Amino acid sequence: QVQLVESGGGLVQPGGSLVLSCAASGSIYSIYAMRWYRQAPGKQRELVAEITSGGVTGYGDSVDSVPSRFTIRGDYPKKMVYLQIDNLSPNDTAVYYCYAVNVVTNSMQRFPELWGQGTLVSVSS
Repeated sequence: QVQLVESGGGLVQPGGSLVLSCAASGSIYSIYAMRWYRQAPGKQRELVAEITSGGVTGYGDSVDSVPSRFTIRGDYPKKMVYLQIDNLSPNDTAVYYCYAVNVVTNSMQRFPELWGQGTLVSVSS
């Protein structure tokens, strides 16, 4: 069974940092790209960041630009992706979802997209 599992969420004080992890499991041969999305209460899901298997990164329009508080890192051989968030604010409170693009299994089964179940990040004092 191919799936994405996020971890690392929790309650964080404003100004703090955390690192979210996403592990892709199953008999996976390749993944084209992995992304982080987030959905705040009452808002639409939005793209936070993406990293391709080639190491190209991109960030969503809603994410702070320079200096960025968000850093995405990937370890494709381990099929892992990480999202570091620094200087957290209450506006970062959301469910953070991992998403994979074009997943191919060892048996050549193709999944155009996969979603994780999400991990909740709550920022509050």
